Amino acid sequence: MRVLVAEDSALFRAGVVRLLADAGHEVTAVPDADSLRLALPPGDRPVDLVVADVRMPPSMTDDGVRAARDLRRVHPGLPVLLLSQHVETGHVADLVGEPGFGYLLKDRVLHEDDFLDAVGRVARGGSALDPLVVAALVRPRRVDDPLHRLTPRELQVLELVAQGRSNAAVAATLVLAERTVETHMRSIFDKLGLVESEGSHRRVLAVLAHLPRTGRAG
Repeated sequence: MRVLVAEDSALFRAGVVRLLADAGHEVTAVPDADSLRLALPPGDRPVDLVVADVRMPPSMTDDGVRAARDLRRVHPGLPVLLLSQHVETGHVADLVGEPGFGYLLKDRVLHEDDFLDAVGRVARGGSALDPLVVAALVRPRRVDDPLHRLTPRELQVLELVAQGRSNAAVAATLVLAERTVETHMRSIFDKLGLVESEGSHRRVLAVLAHLPRTGRAG
């Protein structure tokens, strides 16, 4: 794949570039959000995936997220994988649940296989959310929160599905039968008022994306 990396830390940037290049990808790197936008002008999409830090120059706040939004408006469907040092769900509420989007903590890059798996999944139009990010999104905060209706096991299943995992992958992780996971999913959809259909996990992601905007997660 052709991957564009945007990261202001020279050392971390070099590490990500080396990891991706060793996996056989063609990698270009830039140091800030302005350079990221300039690297992808309107027209034909020149890369298969953007990997960007959430906090970058010039303001060192949410420049990476804002650049990602701008690029996806110019290049609809452009896969983007955001990296962050800390869980900051408020910045990504409108992106979580969209196809071809991922958000990982930087520590995840140290787990090379997990990181490269996430890179491939996002580039193919899937999702990849760090478990700590998902936990922040699904953690109940109010008594009237519909997530309070879920059992502890259902919350576990929801967190894994929200990371972009299939029912089979959830079953393998929790050492359950796939049929049991399907039963849990039907119960989750019923309790959250969701209509079940093929691709249900994307609706769960959409629900999770809505939570920060309603003040139920942060």
